[in-house]
Amino acid sequence: MTTTVKAMLAVANDCVPRVTPADAMKLMAEGETLVLDVRDAPEVEKTGKITGALNVSRGLLEFRADPELPTWNQRFAKDKTVLVYCASGGRAALGGKLLQDLGYTKVYNLGSIKDWVDAGGATEAAS
Repeated sequence: MTTTVKAMLAVANDCVPRVTPADAMKLMAEGETLVLDVRDAPEVEKTGKITGALNVSRGLLEFRADPELPTWNQRFAKDKTVLVYCASGGRAALGGKLLQDLGYTKVYNLGSIKDWVDAGGATEAAS
């Protein structure tokens, strides 16, 4: 069965709840939250990232998020809340759906880095 990116985005947007920057800030204050930037490295270098966010490009996400792989990043934990963002929200939705498929249950689409900055959210340079 074939699909399209438009169809994949529709499914992801239906499955992964969208949160506002204000809601994300509340979730972050509650603790045990992973803020995940799924943009590619050149994008992050250009604009910075949300303070404390982990940058894993969308293309490598499954390899960093699956604890059964040797490439797993220990900042991923299935009991944490995960807030995913990108440049516009599309990759965040797709990445969030992927995390749900891997068994992560508290996954939210934060949308874009611009939404965060416009809401007064803190950022830092890429590391």
